[in-house]
Amino acid sequence: MTPDNPHRLRVRGRAFAHIAQFHPELTALRRDLHAHPELGFEERYTAGRVEGALRLCGVDEVHTGIGKTGVVAVVRGKQSGSGKMTGLRADMDALPMTEHNDFAWKSGTSGLMHGCGHDGHTAMLVGAARYLAETRNFDGTAVLIFQPGEEGYAGARAMIQDGLFDRFPVDAVYGMHNWPSMRPGTVGINPGPMMAASDRITITVTGRGGHGAHAYNTIDPVLVAAHIITAVQSIVSRNVRPVDSAVISLCSMRAGEPAAMSVIPDTATLVGTVRSFSPVVQDMLERRLTELCGAVAIGFGASATVLYERSYPATINSTAEAHFAADVATSLLGREHVVRDLEPSMGAEDFSFMLQVKPGAYLRIGQGEENGVGSCFLHNSRYDFNDDILPLGSALHASLVEHAMPLAAA
Repeated sequence: MTPDNPHRLRVRGRAFAHIAQFHPELTALRRDLHAHPELGFEERYTAGRVEGALRLCGVDEVHTGIGKTGVVAVVRGKQSGSGKMTGLRADMDALPMTEHNDFAWKSGTSGLMHGCGHDGHTAMLVGAARYLAETRNFDGTAVLIFQPGEEGYAGARAMIQDGLFDRFPVDAVYGMHNWPSMRPGTVGINPGPMMAASDRITITVTGRGGHGAHAYNTIDPVLVAAHIITAVQSIVSRNVRPVDSAVISLCSMRAGEPAAMSVIPDTATLVGTVRSFSPVVQDMLERRLTELCGAVAIGFGASATVLYERSYPATINSTAEAHFAADVATSLLGREHVVRDLEPSMGAEDFSFMLQVKPGAYLRIGQGEENGVGSCFLHNSRYDFNDDILPLGSALHASLVEHAMPLAAA
């Protein structure tokens, strides 16, 4: 498939046919955003491009600076009697990683890269904005949310705290993310957990340093940390029910100085991540980590403290909205191309903050041709968004609005 032949996706409906006409413009926008990556709350170029594109699209309102660099567009339908309001969300930020691609639109900023496809998400929502503004085949108000800072900055929470849903009280909100392990022309969703809660743990072990040749005079925090690394893996296998899901990964250890080969340090620090879906399991994991780390350290005459920081809550789709979104996707792609029981991911997503205060659903849109375009997985230095799916993503966004707020019969 190529950007010049989007119809090979075999998508039904007028929205896709309409949007396919300006596929080249969406591709150009997406690639420009890819070449100009920005971190969370620094998306000034991106927000400016989005604002300019929205005004050219003819949306009714454009609001900037929500949640620092967020942008919100409002499009009113041909009718307003329903009083309904539907929200659509796309994330805009990039990652602090170096790109190793060599195409013309690769990152122009050293150490920054759109390695997760947020450039594509933004372009898809701009495409939906243009279609909705040009056609207005719905009864109510569409609210298009371009969110900053998804990659670890909790930009969704920042927008909510800045009055997002007070100013735009949507009845439901929908988001989607590209998924390289699914083929183009497919959509996946699950009524319930889609992504896990993401928590950060910092374990500080304090002992007594000294000479490595006289370790009997020390309390070695490196040894204690090693036992903690092993011990905490028993929590998931022995404290979490097999029918539940959880992951504890200790991903960093820091102690001593490499040049000081004979010096046992006073402290060692472990940093890692904890993933879960259930708040009950999450509470238990925090409690057991604190108990176990402290007990292991005491057994060696040392001490250990656990700083447990809750970052993103689990992304939980509301049942009615998930079924509705799956039905809309089916109307575009056919039943055989929509997975309604997609396996949840232990990754995390700050769209979860929006789903804590509004009903809604988070979808995955396939983008990976087998061993081909778009198949490189997320957060990889050779990842790129598959431009072939831009019209489909835009049409899916727009169709959620049209189906949620259908025009009244004449």
